[in-house]
Amino acid sequence: MAEGVCRMSRTRIVVTGAAGFIGSHLTDRLVGLGHEVLGIDSFEDYYPRRYKDANIAAALASDRFTLIEENILALGDRLDKMLAGADCVVHLAAQAGVRASWGKTFSVYTDNNVLATQVLLEAVRRTRVAKFVYASSSSVYGDTDRLPMREDAVCRPVSPYGVTKLAAEHLAYLYWKNHAVPTVALRFFTVYGPRQRPDMAFHKFIRAMIEGQPLELYGTGDQTRDFTFVSDIVDGLLLAMKAEPGGVYNLGGGSRVTLLQALATLREATGLGQELDRQGTQPGDVRHTWADLSRAHDELGYQPRVSLAEGLAREAEWLRALLRSQA
Repeated sequence: MAEGVCRMSRTRIVVTGAAGFIGSHLTDRLVGLGHEVLGIDSFEDYYPRRYKDANIAAALASDRFTLIEENILALGDRLDKMLAGADCVVHLAAQAGVRASWGKTFSVYTDNNVLATQVLLEAVRRTRVAKFVYASSSSVYGDTDRLPMREDAVCRPVSPYGVTKLAAEHLAYLYWKNHAVPTVALRFFTVYGPRQRPDMAFHKFIRAMIEGQPLELYGTGDQTRDFTFVSDIVDGLLLAMKAEPGGVYNLGGGSRVTLLQALATLREATGLGQELDRQGTQPGDVRHTWADLSRAHDELGYQPRVSLAEGLAREAEWLRALLRSQA
């Protein structure tokens, strides 16, 4: 897949959210392939900045990478200048977190997930960028029993976060239909791996196991997830840069397990024990996710490669090293 993107004529790519979990992995891959990358990241205080600084350290050492530290909404006319001459914009920047999206903080989500996307799409339209790839989420499907989840299903998100991701996805489509902005939307399913945010489940589980603390488990543990390793997501992003515009695609890990099964796999991968601290079901959490990958496979050539056991072992190794460096 990496070889395919190397053959593209594109050489200058803008990545929003470039210092984040997925954005930094994509940035490193693009720089390694010889592309020029302009990264935009506002370093929001959703989690400690030191994580993002570590994520982006390797890219900053390359003369093919430039970082703009600012919120998209604050860039004004400068945004057009940044996008001028770009061959692709990959829009990963977003206010993350299902559970934090309720109540007074919802305005942060509408600003950073909806309004920022609209502002970016307007700039892409004006500057005639050749491709706009938008990172959506499996959260748009909501709590459905129609599994596996297909792109043509009716979307009824059950969290404010999911509502904002679906709204931005609709924005991408309407700019394609009305202004011929060449957009592609990708629905990510439960991404994990090295550099995962500290608020995300596997990061929290692995850290608790290393430190000998109980694992906070929300719900019964029988809820299922389609876990996707971050390198598979990056592969999908590279493929989407070559896709025909107007499409929406699921990017999943190719398997579905219960959370309790995932914890058993994690125990085997780390060799560490676990004690569960059971909590109630949280508002906005869905019971099941499972990606139908038929469209992504047939039209993009997407094929996840990393098993859950291998991926969890890699994340555990990364987190152990991170904790040692912080000690």
